[in-house]
Amino acid sequence: MTATLHLMKLCVGSEGPDELIRWQQSRYGDEPAIHVTRMWPKREKELLDGGSLYWVFKGVMLARQRLLRMEERIGEDGIRRCALVLDRDLVRVGAVPRRPFQGWRYLKAEDAPADLPAGRRSEEALPPAVAAALAEMGLV
Repeated sequence: MTATLHLMKLCVGSEGPDELIRWQQSRYGDEPAIHVTRMWPKREKELLDGGSLYWVFKGVMLARQRLLRMEERIGEDGIRRCALVLDRDLVRVGAVPRRPFQGWRYLKAEDAPADLPAGRRSEEALPPAVAAALAEMGLV
């Protein structure tokens, strides 16, 4: 029996969840979003058992997308890569500060932030610096 596992990844170049949604909509339309990464996760079975990709914006984890599957992509350089196929629904989560890191990291289910309550999901996201400060004070 497997336990659910998640990934976390820096969302470089995006100011926050709303900008990521707009970019994915312009790139993929209504199709699932895809994020290609160089390394193939060794714990694929656990990740695909309900796991999500948690996005970190400017040092703060603010959203997640459910992992649907992983597909092989071969780059022009001949290197095998992993395409993370993501549900288009971007779910806002409670703000959690994260230090910079490269690539992706595993995130245990018990360490993942909770989804925001349904009434707060449509709120405009706080600027990442404000969300980080509030999270450090334990206020979000």
